[in-house]
Amino acid sequence: MNGPGAKGGTTVRDALRGWGGVTAMAVVCALVALVALCLPLTTATTATQNTTATTRTVAEEDCEAPEKQTLSPSSADGDTIRAIRNREGGKRKLIVGVDQNSYRWGYRNPNSGKSAELEGFDIDLVHRIAEDILGDPDAVQFKAIPTDQRIPAIQDGRVDMVVRTMTINCARIADVAFSAPYFKTGQQVLAPKFSPVKGYDDTLADRRVCTAAGSTAYAKLAADQKAGELPDSTDISTTVPNQLDCLVRLQLGEVDAVVTDGALAASQAAQDPTVQLKGDAFTAEYYGVAMKKDADDLVRRVNQILVDYRKDTANGWQTSYNQWLSATLGKDAKKSEPPAPQYLRTS
Repeated sequence: MNGPGAKGGTTVRDALRGWGGVTAMAVVCALVALVALCLPLTTATTATQNTTATTRTVAEEDCEAPEKQTLSPSSADGDTIRAIRNREGGKRKLIVGVDQNSYRWGYRNPNSGKSAELEGFDIDLVHRIAEDILGDPDAVQFKAIPTDQRIPAIQDGRVDMVVRTMTINCARIADVAFSAPYFKTGQQVLAPKFSPVKGYDDTLADRRVCTAAGSTAYAKLAADQKAGELPDSTDISTTVPNQLDCLVRLQLGEVDAVVTDGALAASQAAQDPTVQLKGDAFTAEYYGVAMKKDADDLVRRVNQILVDYRKDTANGWQTSYNQWLSATLGKDAKKSEPPAPQYLRTS
């Protein structure tokens, strides 16, 4: 499942380093987005659906392990999968919300040709899901969506699923259904190498911190500040539609630090040698594939695909990790591999 641009040699992507490198990549992404099928970037208010599958309804206040609130695997077809296969007008494709500017996760490689194809760890997983459900790994319609549009896009039926470094948490499982986890990460601080910021601690006092709107990072900072665990003087008011925008703000000197998933931050540090991760991860989080609450057959199918994907030693999870993430997260994938999945008991 190797994507384009995986071979050795110097490429345009390899040259995109330094303060100007990430900005250049952002410009490339903006240009190719003109021909991509993207969703509107306006912020929408997420409304909680009243009708949910009773086997998966979990009150947020009672939620202790959101990564375990998913259905058991199954290869059976259901109404959701049949609807995907029977789309009118020859549009027999899986419609998936993804990122297009997260380096090594979901981004447009300017070296892959005129179409600047999407590639990365998340994109490999999308191709695997499409291959299993539709028999063709390329039977995908990608829709680039910002962080705060992920849940509305699912609820409105604009996408079948979202595969976009989306953390499973208790608030979100009230609005969408998640697969079992496919990646483990945690929130970390990203700042210039010579910054006095040392990590998620008191060195953030009187500092401006950027997060993506609708992200778990912002929710964590807001909760910790309210609880007195983050200095009151830390300015967390800067939020942006896409996480990469925070790095640009950091480069422009508009903020002093960024808080985001460590897996994403490591990729950004690989692009820009003037920044680095500060301190250890201060949360434990899991990425999952997000789908509609009532799409039980699709959730079960994706969970079965994930089981097979992790077992596939030739072209599965580990292969994708080696290609896209080992350079930034290390060759040992154990710290990033989620534990054996646990599922809800259903009658």
